[in-house]
Amino acid sequence: MKALIVGLFSLLLGACQLTTPTVTEQLAPADSGLTQPEQNTEVAANSQTSDDSLSKETEVVAKVEAPLPVVYDDVWLRIEDQLAIPLPENNKRLQAQLNWFLKHPDYMRRVSVRADPYLFFIVEEIERRNMPLELALLPIVESAFQPFAYSHGRAAGIWQIIPGTGTRFGLEQNWWYDGRRDVYAATHAALDYLEYLNKYFDGDWLHALAAYNSGEGRVRRAIRANEKAGKATDFWSLNLPRETRAYVPKLLALSQMLQQRDNYKLNIPAIANKPYFEKVATYSQIDLALAAELAGIKLDELHKLNPGFNRWATAPDGPHYLLVPTKTVPNFEIALASLSKQERMQWARYKVKSGDSLSVIAKRYNTTSKQIRELNQLNNNTIRIGQHLLVPVSSRKQSAYTLSQSQRLVSQQNKPRGDIKLSYTVKSGDSFWSIAQAYKVSHRNVAKWNSMAPTDTLKPGKKLVIWQKSKASKNHIQTVTYQVRNGDSLSRIAQKFKVSITDLLKWNDLNKNHYLQPGQKLKLYINVAEVSA
Repeated sequence: MKALIVGLFSLLLGACQLTTPTVTEQLAPADSGLTQPEQNTEVAANSQTSDDSLSKETEVVAKVEAPLPVVYDDVWLRIEDQLAIPLPENNKRLQAQLNWFLKHPDYMRRVSVRADPYLFFIVEEIERRNMPLELALLPIVESAFQPFAYSHGRAAGIWQIIPGTGTRFGLEQNWWYDGRRDVYAATHAALDYLEYLNKYFDGDWLHALAAYNSGEGRVRRAIRANEKAGKATDFWSLNLPRETRAYVPKLLALSQMLQQRDNYKLNIPAIANKPYFEKVATYSQIDLALAAELAGIKLDELHKLNPGFNRWATAPDGPHYLLVPTKTVPNFEIALASLSKQERMQWARYKVKSGDSLSVIAKRYNTTSKQIRELNQLNNNTIRIGQHLLVPVSSRKQSAYTLSQSQRLVSQQNKPRGDIKLSYTVKSGDSFWSIAQAYKVSHRNVAKWNSMAPTDTLKPGKKLVIWQKSKASKNHIQTVTYQVRNGDSLSRIAQKFKVSITDLLKWNDLNKNHYLQPGQKLKLYINVAEVSA
C-alpha cells in the first residue's frame, strides 16, 4: 500500500512538472532574466516544497488551461453550435417541412436579410436566460421576420403575439403604439411567455412550443385526453390542430437544416455577430421624420427598427425610447439633447369652425382627441366655434411616412387584386361575411385587402376596399370618372355607359335613394367594346 501511495505521489509531481511551462509562459515576466529551462526548474522546485504550493500551482494550471469562449463572426453559426433540442429520426412530419425549405433555398436568403437588424439582440437575450437557441428561429416560423406582419388570427409583429397575450405580458396596444410589434418589448414578452410555458409543461419544450402556437389550454387538454386513453403524451402523439401539428416540425426542420447546411449546400447570408442597434431614451414624444434626420438615416430604416409606433411620431405617453443603429447613436444622442421637448414636435394653432368636433379635428391632423384635449387642458370634448386649439402636426406629408399604419393600409388597399376596385362604407350590423356575400367574394379576402383579420370588429363608417373581377376581358375594362350634369339620373348614366344601376351604386358606395348633385363625380368601370359598339 505504501509503495502504491509513493507511486501515485510521484506521478502527481510528474504531471505538475509537465504542465508548469504553460503556467510560467503566462506568469513569468519577459524581463525576469530566467530562461525557459530555469523557469521550469524553479516551478518544479516550488512544487516540491509543500502540499500548499502544489495545490496552488495546480489551481493556476486549471484556470489557465480552461477553454476559451468561441468567437463567432456570424450569428447563424453561433445559433448552429448551440442547438440543443433533440431531433426525431425518420419523422415524416419533420421531413415534409425540411423538403419544403430545401426546395425553396431563396426563402432563407430573404429571411436572413430581414432578420439582420434583429437576430443578434434576440440571441443575446435567449442566451442570457439560458434558453435553447432554437427559439431564435421561432420568428421565421411565425412571421419570416417581417416586423409589420399581421395574421388572420389577429397576431402581430415578428413574434406574432395576439392581443390577449400581449396584454397579459405587459405590452401596450393603443392608437399610437402597438407593443406587439416593438422588437425590443415583444422579444422580452415572447420569451417571458415561453419560459412560463416551459415551466407549465414541466420542462418539455415541444409542448411549450405547441402551446405558443395554439394555447396552453388546448395542449393540456390533448395531453389529458391521451392520458385518459392510455396513450403516449409526447408532442408527436397528441391530437392537435393541423397548424400546430406542422408548427413544431417546421421549427425542428430549420434546426436540422442549420446543423447540416453544408450537406444541404445552403447559402444563408451571414449576419454580423455584433449589436445592430442600441436602445436610446428620448424622454418625450418625437416626430419620427425628425428622429431619422437626427440619426442620419432614412425614415423607413428607423421605422423598421421601431415598428411598434403606428403613426408619424412616437406615442405621447410612451414608451419614450427608440432603437437606433449602433453606429449613429453618438451623433443622435448629441443632436437629440440639443432640442427641447417642444422642438421635437411641430404644432399648429387651429380655429374651431362650425361642424367641428375634437374627433373631426383629430382625424384631420392624424392625432387623437385625447392628445388635443390634454394639450389644451380641456376637461371634456366640448369645444366652441372660434376657439383656438393647439394641435400636433407632422413635419412632412403623411405619404412620406410610408411605414406608418395609415400608409401601409393605403399600399395594401391599392395593390391590384382584380379589375375593379370598389369602396364600401361599413354600416351598422355589417360583418366581413355579409359584405363578402353581397359582393360575391371571399370574406377572408375582404379582410386581407384591408389589412385586417376576419375576426376583427367592423365599426360603422369605416371605409373598405373590395376588388372584383370583370366578366369582360381585362383589356376591355376602362376606369372612367364621370361628372354629373343637370338632368342626370342613375338610370340615364347607367344606360349611357351600358352598366347596371346596382353596379353604379356599388362602385360609388351610394344607396338607391341617393340624389345626384350636378358636379358630383362618379367612378365607372366600363367595357370599351360594348360602349363603342
